[in-house]
Amino acid sequence: MSYLVALAFLAIFSSLAAALFFMLKGGQEADANQKSKRMARALAFRVGFSVLLFVCILVSWQLGWIHPTGIAPGQ
Repeated sequence: MSYLVALAFLAIFSSLAAALFFMLKGGQEADANQKSKRMARALAFRVGFSVLLFVCILVSWQLGWIHPTGIAPGQ
């Protein structure tokens, strides 16, 4: 499970880096529309990866594959 989480964080970080690259990449005015579409797509992938990671953690917790640690409730 920890490998899946690490892989998801890597995918989230790489899509964020790709969006930054497309935002900072210089170009002509004709390419501005294409550049913004690529940046929006990279950010959409980042949001999708984040939601997928959250859902995987919730499902894993419900199935008992992972257990919460820390302070017990009521203390």
